This record gives sequence, C-alpha cells and structure tokens, in this order.
Amino acid sequence: MSLTILGIAGSLRAKSYNRALLRAAHELKPPGMEIQDAEIGAIPLYDADLEAAGVPEPVATLKAAIRASDGLLFATPEYNYGVPGVLKNAIDWASRAAPGEKGCLAGKAAGIIGASPGPSGTARGQAQLRQAFIFTQTYALQAPEFTLARCADKFDAELRLVDDSSREFLRKYLVRLGDWAERLRGMA
Repeated sequence: MSLTILGIAGSLRAKSYNRALLRAAHELKPPGMEIQDAEIGAIPLYDADLEAAGVPEPVATLKAAIRASDGLLFATPEYNYGVPGVLKNAIDWASRAAPGEKGCLAGKAAGIIGASPGPSGTARGQAQLRQAFIFTQTYALQAPEFTLARCADKFDAELRLVDDSSREFLRKYLVRLGDWAERLRGMA
C-alpha cells in the first residue's frame, strides 16, 4: 500500500485536541501511508461573488491537495452539536466545480475522527459532516467510528495522545481508512 491521505483539522486553535489527534495519526499510520496536513484558516468565507472574481489562492491550494490525495482524514471538533463553521466553509469551497466538471471531493475516501472533552465525543458533528458528504459524493468510512470522548484525560500536557487503548483504536482506524482509500482509489 502506498497512499497519500490529506489530514484536515476542523479547529484553528493551536492547542486543539483535534490537531493533536492528527499529530497522533502521523505517529500511528500504517506502513505505506503518508499523511499530509492541509490548513484551512486562510480560506475566506464562501461568497459566489468572490468565486466569480477568481478562486482565492488558499482555496486553490486546498483543492489541489485534495485532488492529489488518495483519501481524506477529517479531525473535527463539535460546536453546538455540529461541524465547526471553518470546516464546513472549507468543504463548501472544495465542493465547487465548473459546470460539467467533477468536484475534487467526488469519489474520495474519507475518514472522520474527533476529540472532545464532552461525554459524547464528536458524534453529532461527525454525523453532520457525513450528511454534507452525501452531496459532495465523498465516501466516508462508515465503521468503525472514532469519537474520542473526555479527551482531556487521554492527552498529556504537550497534547500527545497517551491513552493506550485510544492509540490502538486510532492505529486500527487508520488501517481501515487505508484499505477503504485503496478500494476507492480509481473512483476519484
């Protein structure tokens, strides 16, 4: 297996548990998988007038990275029972394609993980993200779900994932994502 997975954190905060979860994914990825990170903080709010004037550079960079990847790994927090606005905005931009063209998200394998200090992890935010993927034709890995609840107890002071069972589950999740991306590689 030789796969490139694009990691996208749905939080802009430097000390975000979800950014830390992506860092843990880098450590725990299976052989043959490379994870590259995309930054979405510079992407402007979606505006059709802005798009008509020309796709902003941060959007073009994100779309190129998505096209070049074999799959996606979203690490999303949950804000008010949903996907953070910054992540939804990046997906809205990425979903845009010229008439008659296929969007860069179409046919891509996607994994969704998330960490939250709360008791339900990021289950509702992940469900909302899966719903958006219906329209974008992005194929989210259905099972297992990785929702790291009460995550403050599972990271150390430097935000390293230190909980052994969570590390092992993430390792297995990444193997499943790799298998899924491999199966879907020719569809994107």
